[in-house]
Amino acid sequence: CLSLCLSLCLSVSLSLSLSLSLSLSLCLSLSLSLCLSLSLSVSLCLCLSLTLSVSLSLCLCGHCKKLSPDFEKAASRLKGTVQLAKVDCTAHSETCSRFGVSGYPTLKIFRNGRDSAPYDGPRTADGIYHYMKKQTGPDSVHLKTEEDLQTFINHYDASIVGVFSGADSSHLSEFLRAAGLLREQFRFAHTVDLKLGEKYRVSSECVLLFRPPRLNNKFEDSVVVFTDYLTIGSLRRFIRDHIYGLCPHMTVENRDRLRVRDLLTAYYDLDYHHNIPQSNYWRNRVMKVASKYSGRGLTFSIANKKDFLSELEEDFGLGTSDGGELPFVTLRTKLGQKYTMREEFTRDGQSLERFLDDYLAGRLKRYIKSEPVPERNSAAVQMVVAESFDDIVNDPDKDVLIQFYSPSCAHCKKLEPVYRELADTLYSDPNIVVAKMNAVDNDIPLGYDVHGFPTIYFAPAGRKDEPIRYEGGRELRDFLKFLKREAGRSLALSESKDEL
Repeated sequence: CLSLCLSLCLSVSLSLSLSLSLSLSLCLSLSLSLCLSLSLSVSLCLCLSLTLSVSLSLCLCGHCKKLSPDFEKAASRLKGTVQLAKVDCTAHSETCSRFGVSGYPTLKIFRNGRDSAPYDGPRTADGIYHYMKKQTGPDSVHLKTEEDLQTFINHYDASIVGVFSGADSSHLSEFLRAAGLLREQFRFAHTVDLKLGEKYRVSSECVLLFRPPRLNNKFEDSVVVFTDYLTIGSLRRFIRDHIYGLCPHMTVENRDRLRVRDLLTAYYDLDYHHNIPQSNYWRNRVMKVASKYSGRGLTFSIANKKDFLSELEEDFGLGTSDGGELPFVTLRTKLGQKYTMREEFTRDGQSLERFLDDYLAGRLKRYIKSEPVPERNSAAVQMVVAESFDDIVNDPDKDVLIQFYSPSCAHCKKLEPVYRELADTLYSDPNIVVAKMNAVDNDIPLGYDVHGFPTIYFAPAGRKDEPIRYEGGRELRDFLKFLKREAGRSLALSESKDEL
């Protein structure tokens, strides 16, 4: 544990090349180059290396357990380059509190012993590895020759290259600042030789966005030129609007960035590492349809169905045999509404066009993941599923306290007696409902932000579009005080208790 820092530090010399291994409670080990303090503080008991990723977690948290194997694999692959560490927040609550940790797991990036930035990248082993690898090296690679340029842009991912007239260019300084802010998401390089831009029909300072060579197609340009006035904001907007093109390859790593818009995705056996022609065969058919529907508020993408099998099964009810060798198509709106194309994907694209026409005309029925509606629901704590959410929680005449829980969550189980006592106490009040919903096996409705368990909201009568997140204590009196305040009235309490 961190208290061992005292004995370890005393045996370390001031040589930065020395390394020690420190065990963090029940979690991963942390390799230290130099321990700077005897404090039980993560930021001070870290090393002098450039980059460190720290996971702050509760060891009983389901999300933490899910992340742990990928975090360990990434730590092994990054050994000697980037150090990864874990802190158990149940054992070191003061440390986690000092860094503003309120949900689990929370990942932070430390540079030179200081909290540099929150980690907002993917949470798979490959994703963590590639994300943290980007934290090493320069923000932007300096390209000196045509060979340097071709080597840089011949990459699996897109490339952003700034072309400038000299090292003293004010636009270059702004470009480098932008690269420093956006390096975690995109690849940057620059040159101070304008001749390197001539091949792309530019003769003055500009920024070139090269889409990945594997995604070259006849429907759009493979290189996009940015010639507007260069600021961090204008470059960010340019990259956002052009980086993915008409039909990007969605991966586990970039899916969150793509899903900020309404997104249609065709899933099939896609493999850009070993079979580019076959991967692009179906993509070209999607792109042909996408080109007809541009400007209709939809984004199109393709994905390897093997990478999303569990998500497709959990979120769309699609099994591994659905679609066969043909792509199967889903549509997810930015608000979380979900649709699936049940008709077989045809090579001429006509079935996809019919699906889009039905969606745009409002004729499609949404897919909702839900447990069966309980046949009996007479207990004090009402059991809610996705299919019954509107009937119970969105009842316009009722105040409803709804708990989103996970069956495996230890904190949810600890809360259960208090929550049941609360429901029993309010059972005689006809205007309030105490309810709970399994957030793992049911879709979470729009307007409810649930990332950890338990998460509790109050849906007031007459204002169902304004649910209020409960952030108070976990004792009966805390809940009653909150409900009285938000309901704006006295509560009728059972068991011969007076009104509160």
